[in-house]
Amino acid sequence: MKNEDEPKDKRLKPGEAQKLTMAEVAKYVGVSAMTVSRAFRQDASVSEETRKRIMEAVDALGYVLDLSAGSLSSRRSGFIAALVPSINNSNFSDTARGITDALQNTGLQLLLGYTDYSAEKEEELIEAMLRRRPEGIILTGGSHTARARRMLAKAGIPVVETWELPENPINQVVGFSNSEAMALLVRTLAGQGYRKFGYIGGTTARDTRGSQRRSGFQKTVEELGLGPGRMISFGVPPITMEQGGQAIVSLLERWPDTEVVLCVSDLSAFGAIMECTRRGMKVPRDIAIAGFGDYEISSICHPRITTINVDCYGIGRQAAARLLDTLHTGEATGDEITLTGYKVVLRESTERNGASIA
Repeated sequence: MKNEDEPKDKRLKPGEAQKLTMAEVAKYVGVSAMTVSRAFRQDASVSEETRKRIMEAVDALGYVLDLSAGSLSSRRSGFIAALVPSINNSNFSDTARGITDALQNTGLQLLLGYTDYSAEKEEELIEAMLRRRPEGIILTGGSHTARARRMLAKAGIPVVETWELPENPINQVVGFSNSEAMALLVRTLAGQGYRKFGYIGGTTARDTRGSQRRSGFQKTVEELGLGPGRMISFGVPPITMEQGGQAIVSLLERWPDTEVVLCVSDLSAFGAIMECTRRGMKVPRDIAIAGFGDYEISSICHPRITTINVDCYGIGRQAAARLLDTLHTGEATGDEITLTGYKVVLRESTERNGASIA
């Protein structure tokens, strides 16, 4: 998400950020550091008007109270923070596992939080974690509230955004283009002869990666002269298996001649396949279905699901490696953006005429 208050040429590079101090907040407001400290403690000696001015300055500057101050003689907290949208999503579990494996033998531990796809909840978690002074933070995605960006920019620690390619990175990025990955899937299936494409995604834009996949689908079917695509928005992200089943019914009722349906994730694709089976439809004979993410379920269900593999584990491991490199050297080395790979995995759910298209 582009931050209008923070021009690209002014954003901090890894190693450049300096921790904002309480004394600087006090100077900004025109009071003593002790008064700022008392305002945080809700001390009655600080008037409501003064406390209000202090808290407004805290918000404007992106200051976060350091709860570890004075309690750690080494000034090291010993942990890395990471935020993921969901803890019951195997893709993000794999990313967390990649981070954990990269931290082995470093003396650092992982503190994990989940945002439930909410930018507001992410902001709360960022503030809570920064108060404990993590030595670095890994985020899922590049869309954050303006206040979250201010806090991260002033935290004085390395920040790595993952799973997508934000327009205006905070520090470093380890990810890929969700739009281009979905576009590759569309082009691959179009190359197999499919012409009437459908798409199943969520009803809100809070899943930015889902929105990017939808955009990549729509743009590509139009570029290929196959659009506009037949798109159904169903359910608040993350879309469940059940919602995937309900969505495929809605899509086929509206466009019964659809040949292939691409889903925002393998979970919704699995739900769509199960609903088709219940209704006596054969996949892929009557309708072909593809997913995104290469979840374990996509390789063991029947038929197995064509999907996009995005190396979830590798994203976590590379993100942690970049963060560790910054901690060890004091600055990032190499490119600011690390591109991770993705590939189409062709399986039985999109076979044509009973023959494999792999």
